[in-house]
Amino acid sequence: MADIIKAKEPFRFHTRLHLTELTGLRAINLAQLASLTKDVPGACIYHHTHRFLQQHQYLSPEPPNDFAYWVTEILGEDELGEMLSSIDTIKYSTIRSLRDKIVETIESYLKGNPLAKMRFAREGEEFHFVKSVSFILPTDYTAGDLKEFAEILKKVTVDSIYFHIFESRLRLEKNNNDFSNWILTSVGNNALAEKISKLDPYTHTLEGLRSNLVDMVERQLRG
Repeated sequence: MADIIKAKEPFRFHTRLHLTELTGLRAINLAQLASLTKDVPGACIYHHTHRFLQQHQYLSPEPPNDFAYWVTEILGEDELGEMLSSIDTIKYSTIRSLRDKIVETIESYLKGNPLAKMRFAREGEEFHFVKSVSFILPTDYTAGDLKEFAEILKKVTVDSIYFHIFESRLRLEKNNNDFSNWILTSVGNNALAEKISKLDPYTHTLEGLRSNLVDMVERQLRG
């Protein structure tokens, strides 16, 4: 058993309440999709790239991208759909950079495929922009060391894990997840912080992600 190091600052677990709101904005073709994607609130970009994770927490990983789904299934632009699906969300640390990549992908495709501008969604199948609104709340759980951290990880809701892994990194532009940041700066365990940072959360269900995190921390505690 490795020595348990007391953290400089305890980790406070937070959770989130999630609401979706219609914006009233909709696109009927690729040109409109690109134009509106440039200007909609960042909460829309977040919703349409993370909707599956938020609504289907226990299903298989690799969530579909709403942009890719609409382009493929409604407009029949399979090639562009594959390009949008292949955007690796984990590589982007801000909503801005993720938005720019989506717009760039659509606009580049339109330049090379001018006839794609002529494809329109049928009435009732337009792309409706929805935004994700979150309310962040502190929980009663705090961890003063890695042992307490692992025990609490087993208890908290998946909403708490979701917030600290996905939402805080991308929407709050922290460049890293909250767990890695705390382990690095307060516990001083660079190796464990890096392992968690390198974990691709988009390839796990939330319960699978919980199990992986607990396993990483407990292996570290065993030395």
